[in-house]
Amino acid sequence: MSTQELYVQQPEDPIWQVPARGAARFNWEYDEGRERLLALYQKGKDKQWDAVTRIDWDLEVDPLDPLGAPDETLMVHGTPYWDRMSERNRAELRQHFAAWQFSQFLHGEQGAMVCAARIVESVPDLDAKFYSATQTMDEARHAEIYSRFLREKLGLLYPINPDLGSLLGDTLRDSRWDMPYLGMQVLIEGLALAAFGMIRDTTDKPLPRQILTYVMQDEARHVAFGRMALRDYYRQLTDAELREREEFVIEGCHLMRDRLRGVEVLENFGIPRAEAEEYAERSDFLALFRKLLFSRIVPCVKDIGLWGERLQRAYVDMGVLELGDSDLDRLMAEDESQAEELDAARERRFAAEERARTAEVAQTIAYGAEGGEPN
Repeated sequence: MSTQELYVQQPEDPIWQVPARGAARFNWEYDEGRERLLALYQKGKDKQWDAVTRIDWDLEVDPLDPLGAPDETLMVHGTPYWDRMSERNRAELRQHFAAWQFSQFLHGEQGAMVCAARIVESVPDLDAKFYSATQTMDEARHAEIYSRFLREKLGLLYPINPDLGSLLGDTLRDSRWDMPYLGMQVLIEGLALAAFGMIRDTTDKPLPRQILTYVMQDEARHVAFGRMALRDYYRQLTDAELREREEFVIEGCHLMRDRLRGVEVLENFGIPRAEAEEYAERSDFLALFRKLLFSRIVPCVKDIGLWGERLQRAYVDMGVLELGDSDLDRLMAEDESQAEELDAARERRFAAEERARTAEVAQTIAYGAEGGEPN
């Protein structure tokens, strides 16, 4: 079946073309480069994995309750529209919200793949090119995973949210080589990690939790890469150049905070846009998500050296300035450890199944030797 047949709303253009500007940079100095980035590159190589074999795709998913999320997470919950819905309509709404969320994950991962490839092309340092090449592969794997989950388990897709598309387009159209780092590694992936983490930590469904946990393990390396590269580079910039980048961050944060709300799902269920936006703004769940979103972005922005007065004022207005002191390294370490724990549990389960099979074979052989019948 064509993906186009699964879209709830058809994309405006199945091939989105973003005019590219900027130079492709070659570096003929093949020295060892920066030790930290080369160590991350080695880790990126060591941690490559196959989505076909690491993820248990045989796990069943109920498309009408794919995440097991409480009804309170749906922005329309508690409204007259919710009260008038049948149980079937409510189940379909859960399916559509999950499809909308994972569709944005899918589109964002394809954007991350293109941005990582752009970094390979444009970044001047060879060690950064090396690592970006591994990230490009990571992002391709993530797009493969989310695409498969949507097609095989949910059976629905939504087009890219216009504001996510706007931020992605601005990131790719900028000719400065550091902007794919800033737009993708810091803003879009910060948003994604917040959403991944919220679902990973609340779902009781094994397949989506498995997918998100393994994807987040990769993303922890990507954020570390962006921090290293931008921190080094931004130390060299003038105040005026730093302020330009801070303006980009402020605009991007407003786009993600104010507009990435899933209003298009409610519209698809017949709720006028103005009312859908009002319900979104009243949602306690959305308020919590926004707070978690900035827990990933604000400390990263501060760490790379973008912490001017205007940017701080913007974060005060958003109520998130204090998150600049969040321990980003601890969050990333937890992302890594959860994936390792999931792998360890899976290995224990496989080992137990293998012992059970071995015991069953041994019992059958023993019964055969005694001339009896196995149980």
